[in-house]
Amino acid sequence: MPGEKVDLQPGSMNSITIPEIEGQLEKLSPDRLRVVYDFVSYLVERAQEPTEPLAVSDAFQTMLASEAVLREDWDSPEEDAAWAHL
Repeated sequence: MPGEKVDLQPGSMNSITIPEIEGQLEKLSPDRLRVVYDFVSYLVERAQEPTEPLAVSDAFQTMLASEAVLREDWDSPEEDAAWAHL
């Protein structure tokens, strides 16, 4: 909402309005505006995505479980020789 005060830190005296943000944006170059736009778009998208801690946790646990098995295959003199030229 234009003109509405937004608390930067809940419980603090710091607040800012949309027009104040717009005033600062008007001072930026087009390249800097693109960076700001990308960042704001990221924040909006992140706020709208449902979090899936179980899925992340499952993926992390799978990674940890597979690490030892992969180490057996990859941690060998043959593998070291195969990748030595890189």
